[in-house]
Amino acid sequence: MTTRPLTRYDHSMLRVMNDRRGRPLYATAAHRRSVVAAHLVLTAVIGALMAYMSLTEGKPIWAVVVMLVLLLPWMVATGAINAATRGLLELRGRALDERQLIERARVQARAHQVMTLLLAATAAGLLIAGATAGHALTAYAAPALIAVPAVHWLMPLWVAGLMAQDEAAEDDAAV
Repeated sequence: MTTRPLTRYDHSMLRVMNDRRGRPLYATAAHRRSVVAAHLVLTAVIGALMAYMSLTEGKPIWAVVVMLVLLLPWMVATGAINAATRGLLELRGRALDERQLIERARVQARAHQVMTLLLAATAAGLLIAGATAGHALTAYAAPALIAVPAVHWLMPLWVAGLMAQDEAAEDDAAV
């Protein structure tokens, strides 16, 4: 197997993903769970606002403004999760060591399992709703088309954030 050298982009991404300035946000498992939960809630609220806009007759400008305001904390939470995993999902494979590549594969497999269960539950829920109220499938098609790709895209990030281990205590004199 040949290994390609790291590019300037790889080096800059390694620096960004290993920046420890935001460490208090994700130093413990409880903090990481809180950041992942906040990210999930922000994602759900932004997705709900998108769904609301697609289902309403008029295009309410307040929903766009709220989405734009929520985007900043969403990006901060995304960065905290990426930093907690040291860029496990964002770095190219050539920038990761063997342990990280194995961890990435584990995270992606777990995210795939969770996503499969979520899709099955969603399909069952839509079928049940469609059986009880004939218009449910049509009404929820647009929000589902927004939510499914978003959750599919973000699930590995959430799983990685939840599976990240605490780092060994660093010696301040060594830094």
